[in-house]
Amino acid sequence: MAALKQFDMTTGEHSNTDNLLYRLLAVPPNFFSITMGLAGLAGAWRLAGNLYGFPVQIGDILYLTTAMVYLLLVIVFAAKLVLTWKTVIAEFNHPVMGPFNSLLPITGMLLAVGLEPHAHHVAQVMFLVFLTVTLLLGSWMTGRWIISKLDGDSVHSGYILPTVAGGLIGSDGLARFGIAELGWMSFGAGIISWLLLSSIILNRLFSHPSLPSALIPTLAIEVAPPVVAGNAYFMLTGGSVNPLTYMLAGYAVLMILMQLRLFPVYSKLAFTPSFWSFTFPYTAVAVYTMRWINIEHPIGAMLMGRTVLATATLLISGIALRSLVALRQGKFLSTTAVP
Repeated sequence: MAALKQFDMTTGEHSNTDNLLYRLLAVPPNFFSITMGLAGLAGAWRLAGNLYGFPVQIGDILYLTTAMVYLLLVIVFAAKLVLTWKTVIAEFNHPVMGPFNSLLPITGMLLAVGLEPHAHHVAQVMFLVFLTVTLLLGSWMTGRWIISKLDGDSVHSGYILPTVAGGLIGSDGLARFGIAELGWMSFGAGIISWLLLSSIILNRLFSHPSLPSALIPTLAIEVAPPVVAGNAYFMLTGGSVNPLTYMLAGYAVLMILMQLRLFPVYSKLAFTPSFWSFTFPYTAVAVYTMRWINIEHPIGAMLMGRTVLATATLLISGIALRSLVALRQGKFLSTTAVP
């Protein structure tokens, strides 16, 4: 619990928050969840373009927007590394904030996938570089968690990001680039890490004190592993439907229903940048749902798919609009860095 008391990634105040430079240097790595969500929405629109005939330019524009925001955040991260490198190291080693550092290379993988139709070879090299960084980062963090004495209260759903999300998104992308053998290896790393880490995380959520309000939106991440694994499995197998496919779908349904139960908890939260934790998991749900609708072809499939896409788009548009309002009010960047 000490680590959670020491660090609040969204709501802290500082006497120098009026200084824009300080605010930018205080931006924590979980801000890369913004680009994760935007990239997820771009992927959903690209899939919808293939399935429902929407203009492919919509997905391209969203990927371009994601790249611009990503570049801005990378510049801020680089400035932090140069000007306050001790803060970057502290965030990297912090038991609460540390796992969110993996969002930087993971978003890079998603952007490489977005670039693939336009520059295949460049995108492939870019993807492999970001995948390598993600796997090295996940391996290092896993080793650190093993040898350090973690406070159980510091564990949260973001712990699945470096290895589970990194491995499964990596397998999806490798399949898209035609590197199926490495894709299956990455899939195995993601799936086994998910099985091992989920028991630790759920034990913390079940038996330890409740998460602080700043971390409650990370509960949305729990829905991501089965749907991201399902999407990756479809890519690796060419859309094959078999018992494993249904097993992943069954757990995905369970986690989606759990999110509905958590909605009253979410609705009581004041808006913070951590709301972007909702975006990528729910866009992954949208993509997974559209794939299943396309496979099963139920009555009204076209309407159902478009409704799913519209729901995900409205969710992220609402969070983006609220973020812009907070930014205009000078509240969005009021963030406390790791002491």
